Amino acid sequence: MDFDKVFVMEETKHLAIDKMLYHALKRITDVLCSLIGMVFLLPMIFIVKISYIFHGDFTTIFFKHKRIGKNGKEIYLYKFRSMVPNAEELIKKFTPEQKKEFAENFKLENDPRITKMGGFLRKTSLDELPQLINILKGDMALIGPRPIVEVELEKYGSEKDKFLSVTPGLTGYWACNGRSDTTYEERIEMELFYVDHLSLKLDIKIFFKTILSVVKKDGAK
Repeated sequence: MDFDKVFVMEETKHLAIDKMLYHALKRITDVLCSLIGMVFLLPMIFIVKISYIFHGDFTTIFFKHKRIGKNGKEIYLYKFRSMVPNAEELIKKFTPEQKKEFAENFKLENDPRITKMGGFLRKTSLDELPQLINILKGDMALIGPRPIVEVELEKYGSEKDKFLSVTPGLTGYWACNGRSDTTYEERIEMELFYVDHLSLKLDIKIFFKTILSVVKKDGAK
């Protein structure tokens, strides 16, 4: 009997079982945490709506944006709207410098489209709360790489399929390690690091580090 072959087969079997248990436990945790998070989401909906009405803004407080999920599936990510209603039109009025910055990083350091309430929501990361709905739907997880728009996939090059092999998350390794304070290249490295080191231990570490980052407002803009 080829004992080496048997050992490899058994090892592969155990790894497959461990992976299955990991994903099952992760999904159960995602659902439970999302349901608990709804306790905070519901009053925030009321607060944000009143704030926008107070400033004469009567449009929807939610923002739905198309992103790329696991295995390239198109998903719609939900957020509290942090920009003015005509934000997309204002992109055409960007200065050459702003257009260059936006093309490179898909964001602006000082974005003129962000409302006063929106700035507060972003700095406290409360604008992300509606993504609890995405998690309940199964489009996202609590922990994972942040979902990106289709044009960003080009930056991942040959690593694109690896990046898309896991479910995107509300927070992740990059999101709790600098976020907007990092370059896009550093972001890619951190997101792929997470994919390569998927584990319950890493998820727990990211979860608590995210809480600390939110409290300290690290990288939130």
